[in-house]
Amino acid sequence: MAKISSTAGNVGSFGRYVILVLFSISALIPGYIMLTGALKTQEEFLSSPWSLPPHPTMTAFSTAISAGLPGWFVNTLVITAGSVAGVMVLAALAGWGFAYWRFRGRETLLGLIVSLMVVPPVVLLIPLFQFGAQLGWISTFRILIIIYVGLMLPFSIYLLANFFSAIPNSLLEAAQIDGASTVTIFRRIVLPLSGPPIATLVVVNILWAWNELLLALVFLQDPEKHTLMVGVASFRGRYSLDVPTVMAGMTLVTVPLVIAYLFGQRYFIQGLTAGGVKGE
Repeated sequence: MAKISSTAGNVGSFGRYVILVLFSISALIPGYIMLTGALKTQEEFLSSPWSLPPHPTMTAFSTAISAGLPGWFVNTLVITAGSVAGVMVLAALAGWGFAYWRFRGRETLLGLIVSLMVVPPVVLLIPLFQFGAQLGWISTFRILIIIYVGLMLPFSIYLLANFFSAIPNSLLEAAQIDGASTVTIFRRIVLPLSGPPIATLVVVNILWAWNELLLALVFLQDPEKHTLMVGVASFRGRYSLDVPTVMAGMTLVTVPLVIAYLFGQRYFIQGLTAGGVKGE
């Protein structure tokens, strides 16, 4: 009986392993086609899109770079860095306030903030555009950064508030007994303990801001201010018949995201589960 149970367990483990391998392969196939296609000529890609490049060439990358990718990259970097930095500062302060100060209506206010996560950005598009037009901020980075910060704040506040609430009260009380102020406790105790959730939020928010297309397309109407996603969208129209060039552009856009994820992956799962158990 024990042998049968052991055999069934091995079969179940093997089945799960096969399923995970199949999902991994299906996720990697688009990246494989994109990278190998960027290293081929148009004729090589059309004749054999699945094969490795017989004679790797960087011509498609040169064409993509000359089409304006460096400028789009700088614009995207400025917008992403500004919005992520702004949302992390505001979310850390707000999360600490919700976790540390027990004021009336705290849970209700936090619930209202969390409910904003379900509001789609397209609903806010017209009033935000009218607001930006009245201020004369259309085709400026500041309006897009402010909007990005507002859209990323609800989830960021929710995650950090939960984690800060899970920090043992005894640790905070000990710091208070030693004469530490609220700012000192936050800066020297809370923030150093919050590496995983902060790293998780940085990676998630970078991925979102970097890949966002709709708002950037609407608010950045000046071609000189286009982000990578907007540029690549128009780029695909210009080079729709030149598949390797499109693949090269997609590869160059994806590389920074892969680097950001590889840098923060060690904290990613830990940060998502942080604060799940009181005192952990």
